[in-house]
Amino acid sequence: MRNGRFRLKPLPCVGLCVLLVLLVLGATSCGGVREGYINTDRARNIHMIVKMNQGDYWNTVRLGAEAAAQEFNVNLTFKAPDAESEIDRQITMVEDSIAQKADVIILAASSYMGLAQVVDQAAYSRIPVISVDAEVGSARVSTYVGSNGYEAGQKSAQRLIELLDGHGEIGILNFTKSSAGSSLSGGAIDYGARDAEEREEGFLNYAARYPNVEVVQISYTSSSVADAERLTREMLAAHPQLRGIATLNETASQGAGKVIQSLSAHSVKMVAFDSSPTMMEMLQDGTVQATVIQNPFSNGYLAVKYALELTEGLDVPERVDTGTKLIDLGNMLWPENQKLLFPFVR
Repeated sequence: MRNGRFRLKPLPCVGLCVLLVLLVLGATSCGGVREGYINTDRARNIHMIVKMNQGDYWNTVRLGAEAAAQEFNVNLTFKAPDAESEIDRQITMVEDSIAQKADVIILAASSYMGLAQVVDQAAYSRIPVISVDAEVGSARVSTYVGSNGYEAGQKSAQRLIELLDGHGEIGILNFTKSSAGSSLSGGAIDYGARDAEEREEGFLNYAARYPNVEVVQISYTSSSVADAERLTREMLAAHPQLRGIATLNETASQGAGKVIQSLSAHSVKMVAFDSSPTMMEMLQDGTVQATVIQNPFSNGYLAVKYALELTEGLDVPERVDTGTKLIDLGNMLWPENQKLLFPFVR
């Protein structure tokens, strides 16, 4: 000590570096915000609007979202119309969420272009929007969480063509007409769902590699299993030589599966979509030979997690591909696949 004051000796460079690291760690442990840190002290109001309020797929999306909401202290508002075709109702729900000043809106758009304008309105009101499961035609979307529809369609086509030994007539049962349309679907319209379009495009592009495979009909079902049954019967009646059917969502799969199950012999091969309990039973009894599954629990969980990160000002990835997998009798009991098929069972 000199003149009543302490005189510190200069620290060596290594000692100074250690001291700085300790100070930083101490600050973070005492409540400082670190990169990737989610503050759960204040509950955020996140609204999730999906395509419809029924079906195992959307129920599982909701379960994932609710799990994240409970973990991260989120006030989750879940909304959905009765059917995927109720585009105007979905638009109204987004408008209501804007008026209610939601912190973030998570949207599974029933129409790629039909929901674009209202998403822009949300962005104008400084409310971030996350797309889940199906994209929307707005550049203002913060991120997309879901599967790659094109790859899913290709997986479906690959397995069905393998089952048919590379030849024969195929029918496709899709959901909502794609915005691009096709020569088989009778023209183009402007308000289809993007995921339906991508799955169909992936399937057709893969099938085009095989000259002895012909896609003879593409039908589009509403959100009704009964409608999917009717369309399947009409398809089989119009094409008695049909050897395979690909269905591209849960509703289409359940309807077509019921019709094939009622046939005296399972002469028509089928590759389904999604993993409802009904579909698992049809896979085991031989009605369905394979199904392409998504990860709806993760879709719901991650959408809420990234929504919360947006409210914290954190960077979120532009796209989050939660993947698809083809399930059949040979691999459905594998432990990693059981986790995908039953994600909420512990």
